[in-house]
Amino acid sequence: MSEKDEAEIRGQIQKIVEGLHAKNLEALREPYSAGIVSFDVEPPLQHVGIEAKLKNWANVFSVFEDVTYEVRDLSITGDDEVAFGHAFARLSGTLKNGAATPGMWVRVTYCLQKIGGTWLITHDQVSVPLDVRSGKGVVDLQP
Repeated sequence: MSEKDEAEIRGQIQKIVEGLHAKNLEALREPYSAGIVSFDVEPPLQHVGIEAKLKNWANVFSVFEDVTYEVRDLSITGDDEVAFGHAFARLSGTLKNGAATPGMWVRVTYCLQKIGGTWLITHDQVSVPLDVRSGKGVVDLQP
């Protein structure tokens, strides 16, 4: 993968950060493919298509007054046509009721494809570790 391609991919991830900070759904549309399949932390098991992905982000905006989104330790690999990356991410901010929340760290995997000369996210998966004994997600871990 070229340095130029990696920089473009990092730029697409940065668009997510900036779109969330601005609470701008149209800006969030840009880094995703129209047919994205997202395995997000919210039910159902999969969200298919850009409108389903944007609905998840709209749900965030309905809960948060101010949104902060941080991506840490992003690693990317790939070739000229497909790439994948993984990172830790945290959504935090001020809720509509005025309470501040530090959020939780999640694991994120991005799969990208160069479509029409542009790197687009075609799949993402967001998860938290599972405590097998209790059957509950572990949401207090730090990277």
